[in-house]
Amino acid sequence: MFQTLKNAWSVPEIRKKFIYTLIMIIIFRIGSAVTVPFLDLASVQSWVSENATNGNFLEYLNILTGGALSKATIFSLSITPYINASIIIQLLTYALPPLERLQEEGEEGRKVINKIMAYVALGLAIFMSIAYYFTMRNSMQAVKYTTGAYGWFAAIVIIACFAAGASFVVWMGNRISEKGIGNGVSMILFAGILARFPTDVGTLIDLTKTTPEKYFWVTLAVLVVFVLMIGFIVFMNESERRVPIQYAKRVVGRKQFGGQNTHIPIKVCMSGVMPIIFAMAFMSLPSTISLFVKPADTLELAQESGAGAVFYFHFINFFKTTSAGYAVLYLILIVAFNYFYVSMQYNPVEIANGLRQNNGAIPGIRPGKPTSDYLQKVLSKITLVGAVFLGIIAIFPIMITWLDPNLSSLSMGGTSILIVVSVALETARTLESQLMMRHHKGFLG
Repeated sequence: MFQTLKNAWSVPEIRKKFIYTLIMIIIFRIGSAVTVPFLDLASVQSWVSENATNGNFLEYLNILTGGALSKATIFSLSITPYINASIIIQLLTYALPPLERLQEEGEEGRKVINKIMAYVALGLAIFMSIAYYFTMRNSMQAVKYTTGAYGWFAAIVIIACFAAGASFVVWMGNRISEKGIGNGVSMILFAGILARFPTDVGTLIDLTKTTPEKYFWVTLAVLVVFVLMIGFIVFMNESERRVPIQYAKRVVGRKQFGGQNTHIPIKVCMSGVMPIIFAMAFMSLPSTISLFVKPADTLELAQESGAGAVFYFHFINFFKTTSAGYAVLYLILIVAFNYFYVSMQYNPVEIANGLRQNNGAIPGIRPGKPTSDYLQKVLSKITLVGAVFLGIIAIFPIMITWLDPNLSSLSMGGTSILIVVSVALETARTLESQLMMRHHKGFLG
């Protein structure tokens, strides 16, 4: 990877893309430090540090935004409205025939879908901005002006800053995709998550300074585990099952076509981090509800209030990251969403029909339905391996917090590392392809 970066930097065209991407990331980090006016930053930070825990939606947002949410900056929502919009549109594409037809139209259809996605992202950004404003006004007591003309003006400015900031981040992501390196949205997400790593490292350092006889070895073990986890992620990202393909020979005039052997690569981790994001969003809903409808502090107090309060108390505790039930259900959801996401991306019937039309076949497998059944069988096994891999990455840091609650800030560390490593590998592959295209001599070379 480092050799690829060195070779890419030596090419003037790619170096310009590097610099453009770096400038956009610097602007993003500057915006993530500019606080929205009319807010009490100390109140926001205190409330978020107390409530953005136990795997709720606030902690999920704070990680994806690189801590900008806890600072109430103009980029507090970051890329999350666009991510949520893309998830919604991807699901609706397979549920609504008009969107499905647009996807089949090729480039023009994708442009229309991207416009729809942009409008949905803007609507979500406005909705999330309004919700965040009312949370800061009612729960955090962080809005300086809440009544009269000053209150209305402050509300409009705060909501507009959050919504405009989210829209500007999406615009920067699109510009990076067009003029920079790699996928712009992924690079913004990469920069935000990477900004959180010094905070987690600082937590380990503080614990080591406070109790060196215990946390020196704990910190060393955590670092070794995360290094091994990075190596495991790289290995699984590059792993694939290659299904052999043979093309029959055919003669057209005096020329012979086909007769070659190749393969269909099926990646083990085909769905990337999306199943974890799906499962995380689902599992965070109960903890988010508890921010607005608080359960009783103890079981005894819940029993005094009635059976409903007892059920709600157990329900909320079940969905805390300290619960074993949370980890089990989280793992099941990751596996289920992984199968669902792969089924949307990979259609064995279409591949089998394409092979038959091009006189291709899998050795020992008849064309048509037997081929699609074979591909489905292979895909099911590969998908299970990929789902278990994602589950291990997501669950392991949570298990660390069971051993020591002081390491709760690492509860989503596996997901963060998976996103960072995946984006880094994808960017390296993009650079390699651009270098290969540049050095390709062509037909006249």
